[in-house]
Amino acid sequence: MASPRLRVFSSSVGTKLLIGLSGLFLVLYLIIHVVGNVLVFFGPDVFNGYAYNMEVRNPALPILELAILIGFLVHIYKTVTMFLKNQQARPVRYVQKKRAGPPSRKTFASSTMIVSGLWVLVFLVIHVKAFRFSPETPWAGGGRDLYRQEMAVFVNPFMVGFYVISMVLIGSHLWHGFSSAFQSLGVDYPRWTPRLLITGRVFAVLVAATFIVIALWAYFAGAQS
Repeated sequence: MASPRLRVFSSSVGTKLLIGLSGLFLVLYLIIHVVGNVLVFFGPDVFNGYAYNMEVRNPALPILELAILIGFLVHIYKTVTMFLKNQQARPVRYVQKKRAGPPSRKTFASSTMIVSGLWVLVFLVIHVKAFRFSPETPWAGGGRDLYRQEMAVFVNPFMVGFYVISMVLIGSHLWHGFSSAFQSLGVDYPRWTPRLLITGRVFAVLVAATFIVIALWAYFAGAQS
């Protein structure tokens, strides 16, 4: 039998707390991931050197990967269970959904969080398969030639299109999820909430746009090489 301290995470408040904490943890990982991927613009030596330091010379990598995996699993599981409980609590769906007025935070992004989240899950499986569990080319400096691998992935226009669509949906997820994570942790004050909303939306656009530019750049750079 679970202890009272653990059972609190099964409650509505505890579920929202875990969703918020895991979401912000994944946002932190996403920031590091974006910064690392931007190095591809500086050429194969810089990008592969970054990959070498992160993957070969980083003894904490297995622990970090496990923490990220747990973060994703907790976030997905708790979000889906909360969504299903909310659906059960409201068995009769509204005949027509109307967009709320300015006082409400309800947006298209907030209304489609479960859809964008499930798409992100599919994207992650394909992304990890393409960059973590696919044939690798050794790099002369040590480790793998991640630069060449990225160019090989994005030479396919269908893969580029899939990434562009996925980044738009990830941006939509972050558009609402960033500020919602803080709200789940109790950070909901008239002074700070508008700033968090703006910060989250700017962050969502920057993340989505950066990865879209990388995919398109790799596609056109590969086509010219």
